[in-house]
Amino acid sequence: MFPGRMTLSPPGPPGGPPEELQELAFIERPIRRSLKTAEEIDQLTVDEDLNDVERAVYLLSVGQEVQRASVISNLPSLVRQNPAETFRRVVPKVREVLNGAGAEIQLAAATSFLTILQDDIILIHTHTYSILKTVLLHLNHRDTVVSSAWLETLLSAINALPKETIKQEVLNPLLYQSQLSHSLQARLAACRILGKASCKFDSLIVKKELLPLARSLSRDTESEVRVCMCRQLESMARAIGMDDTRTELLPELLELAGDEESRVRLAAFDSIISLMEMMDGDDRLHLLVPLVMSACDVSSQVDEGIMVSLSFQFGKLCSGLAGSLSEEQKRLLLQKFQVLCITGLQTEENQMDVGESTLIRCNCCYNLPAMVAFVDPAHFLCDIHPSLSGLCSDPEVSVRRSVAASFHQVVKLLESNVHVVHKELLLLLQDSALEVLDALMNHLDETLEVVLSRGDNLILDNKLPELLSALLSAEQKVGSSLRWRLHEKLLHRYSCLSRLLPGELLHQTFSARIFIILTTNKVLPVQKEAARTFCTFLRYNRKQEQRQEMMERLIQDLAQGRSYWNRLRFLDVCEIATEIFSRKYFNKHFLIPALELVHDPVANVRYKLCQLLPRLRSSLRLPADKLLLQKLDFCVQKFLCREKDKDVVAMIRKFHKRHEWDLLDQKKEKEEMLLLEMEQLERQQSDGKLNSDKHEERKRRDSKTSLSSAKSMSVSSSTGSSSSGKETRKAKLSRSRSLSSQPTSSKPVNSDRPLKVKDLSGSSGLGKSTRDDSVRTAHFTLTTQSTSSMPVLIRSKTTSLLDHASLLEQREHRTSTLDHRTGNRDQRNHMMEHRTSSLEEREHRTSTLDHRDHRTSTLGQRSKTMERGSGMKDSQSRKLSMNRKSNSLQSE
Repeated sequence: MFPGRMTLSPPGPPGGPPEELQELAFIERPIRRSLKTAEEIDQLTVDEDLNDVERAVYLLSVGQEVQRASVISNLPSLVRQNPAETFRRVVPKVREVLNGAGAEIQLAAATSFLTILQDDIILIHTHTYSILKTVLLHLNHRDTVVSSAWLETLLSAINALPKETIKQEVLNPLLYQSQLSHSLQARLAACRILGKASCKFDSLIVKKELLPLARSLSRDTESEVRVCMCRQLESMARAIGMDDTRTELLPELLELAGDEESRVRLAAFDSIISLMEMMDGDDRLHLLVPLVMSACDVSSQVDEGIMVSLSFQFGKLCSGLAGSLSEEQKRLLLQKFQVLCITGLQTEENQMDVGESTLIRCNCCYNLPAMVAFVDPAHFLCDIHPSLSGLCSDPEVSVRRSVAASFHQVVKLLESNVHVVHKELLLLLQDSALEVLDALMNHLDETLEVVLSRGDNLILDNKLPELLSALLSAEQKVGSSLRWRLHEKLLHRYSCLSRLLPGELLHQTFSARIFIILTTNKVLPVQKEAARTFCTFLRYNRKQEQRQEMMERLIQDLAQGRSYWNRLRFLDVCEIATEIFSRKYFNKHFLIPALELVHDPVANVRYKLCQLLPRLRSSLRLPADKLLLQKLDFCVQKFLCREKDKDVVAMIRKFHKRHEWDLLDQKKEKEEMLLLEMEQLERQQSDGKLNSDKHEERKRRDSKTSLSSAKSMSVSSSTGSSSSGKETRKAKLSRSRSLSSQPTSSKPVNSDRPLKVKDLSGSSGLGKSTRDDSVRTAHFTLTTQSTSSMPVLIRSKTTSLLDHASLLEQREHRTSTLDHRTGNRDQRNHMMEHRTSSLEEREHRTSTLDHRDHRTSTLGQRSKTMERGSGMKDSQSRKLSMNRKSNSLQSE
């Protein structure tokens, strides 16, 4: 394509270059790189530092028409962002631009203001009033399209404006616009504004101020104005009420119903029928029934428009007037309906337009359910069935489609007589037009449920094979077409057959066909819907052999199929089976074949399996499915270790990470539950502790009364022993000092003597007499020793005994403290053990107190015994000293 790189062939004949070279020369022409010149680009360039409001003002002031139209179209977004600044700076610029602007900008402004009003963007009425002034300025635009756009904006603004503003700014100008001197467009706008504004005021204002204006417009010389006003009288009638409507508006409507223009008569006819629900029985009998009967008599010859409207509202008229009609009038209405059902099919000279006649027959199809309810069930075959049969075989596809769309309602109304429309159902199922089948499939499940469950069993048995054959042929016809959405809808509707047909018949006729669609169809949505329908058939099949056969076909043809496409379909079946079957059934029949696809050589199959793993994991429950969970974990580990495809690795890591998150979440949940249980346990323990403290306090009071006497005795003995001990020590010190000045021959102290004293102190558990005898024996034994060493020995033994007692008390105190702490810990963990330990602890404390009291008394007795022994030793030492002194004096 480029000249520098192109090599041309040698020149051709002198007649001129060949056509190929001419095409190449055209391609090589210089291409204009830019559609805008530098000057134009400079004009279109806007400063980037401007905000949205400033940019809009700038473009509306100096921009081109395209830029202005863009700003006006973007006006709703500016109002949402900054309403105050937009209405203060941008909307005035828009008004300036609209003066003399073209139709494109006018339409853009009308659409933007309409969007602002409909989306409730405006929060204050001043902004709405600002829009209203702009709308009223351009309401009478010369272009009818632009004028209609501004009118729609005004009608929307009426809903957001207060009553006073509407009355002053909108209704007062209508007094002038409704006059004949104004244009047709202004008078049409006045009619619509009257109908819209009547809903904003009360009935008195509507009756006094708006209704006279409506009368004058309904008598306008232009039929178009009369038609428009006639269609607005319905809203005015609802505003003033039924009493005023009967006296003020119904005469006007009846007069318009006899207008010379067919369009006016049609509008009046529709308005009267719309007000039928507001009429009482007398009004219906004297006003509406004659009007309807006259329309039925004349419409076939005179007015096609009324005939179309009558065909559309025929069912509503018959239902509303059923209580006001005589039998003869009912017969006339039925005859008229039969005529309407064959409109356009007669071979007459003056036939109606094909489009109008087809529309009338379609309207008759729409009113078929109402006519079935209007007719006595016993007269259905003679009054309605011929028309229904003719509509089902109508030459126009649109008519057959309309009757197929309402056929399910007809079947429901017939109930037990549904067998009379069996032939018509077969006609619709075997219709050659797919549009008819599409309309029938929308409610086919409702139709089949009535046909297969409420019909006469004897007749149904004879006609059931025909119905099943028609259903299968309809599926084949749709399956061979390119309408895959219709095929998907049909398969979805066929799933209801699992509840309506016997299992054997369903297995023989439909299961095989659905499985073929599952394995051969190439459209994925159709395959998935076929899988769902097949699983539904499998779910409701009552015979175990048939269910086993269907499962074996799934495993062999799909899970173990040669085509990877079939193996992918099996995973789709597994995904659907988790929704249809129970968890137990799925784990038994589907889970293991799905996990075996971990060895599949195709990466797409493994990727699909990885996508399905979370759903497979959620179907498992421990501990019943422990083995299956191990297999699933093994599958995951194999993916993590051996997989080489990057997409599969990413998917399995995502699942693995999600699994770890699930485990962490379970751990957090357990911790939260444990915290709640601990809180409850602490509350129970606090309540139990209060009770136990009260019980322990009572027990302590009882124990204190029993131990008070023993404690008092031990305290007195301990104080006496301490005082006597001090006096004894002083005497011993004085004697030792006196004796130390004399030369004595002290004997060595026997090592066995202290051991005897220690043994003596250790035998505190013996009785009192035994202790006293042992102390006396120790005293006479110790008299042979040196007098200087005896006081020291006694002091050391006494202090050692006291120290030993204090150590024992400290150890017991520590032991009790540790036991108490251990008991508190046991209380927090096990409430029952705490109660048991608390009882044991109380008993232990009681025994400890008893033991302490006993030990204290024993020590007191022991101190008394030692003091007695020391006194006897002092007397003996005195005697010896006296003897020695006497001997010394004698020797001198």
